[in-house]
Amino acid sequence: MFQAISSKGVLRSTLIALSWVPVLLTINNNVVHIAQIRGTSMQPTLNPQTETLATDWVLLWKLGAKNSINLSRNDVILFKAPTNPGKVYCKRVKGLPFDTIETKFPYPKPQVNLPRGHIWVEGDNFFHSVDSNTFGPISSGLVVGKVVSIVWPPSRWGSDLELSTGRDCITKRAVVE
Repeated sequence: MFQAISSKGVLRSTLIALSWVPVLLTINNNVVHIAQIRGTSMQPTLNPQTETLATDWVLLWKLGAKNSINLSRNDVILFKAPTNPGKVYCKRVKGLPFDTIETKFPYPKPQVNLPRGHIWVEGDNFFHSVDSNTFGPISSGLVVGKVVSIVWPPSRWGSDLELSTGRDCITKRAVVE
């Protein structure tokens, strides 16, 4: 009799646990996610230790991130590469829809007007970054999520993601007389 009760309890616990799998997957795919950041394009904001193999893990907010209205200049985002959707890049938002951006090499024009639903992204380490200066403005539909905070390593908790070491003020503003 003890085994029958034990088996029923294990079966019930297993079914309850399995019923939560779709909920957790939905939250992970649509609301919040933890992502590993690789590479040097966002140094020193992310992955500042070049001498070690340590990488930062970040909390990524996905809910509403594909809408450019929910993005601000200097937000750090993850997005699918426009040239290879299987690849995900981490960059800083530098321009929003309808901004005029002063570009840099290798972009073919000295400035670009961002169309509706598009943003301009650049890495903080702009000498070692494949970003909008390479592939142009990106559709906000490619955005995977916005980086909220660093969750690993613990020594990086509380790091200010707003501090940008990349190019400052690349948007051209109209002069009002």
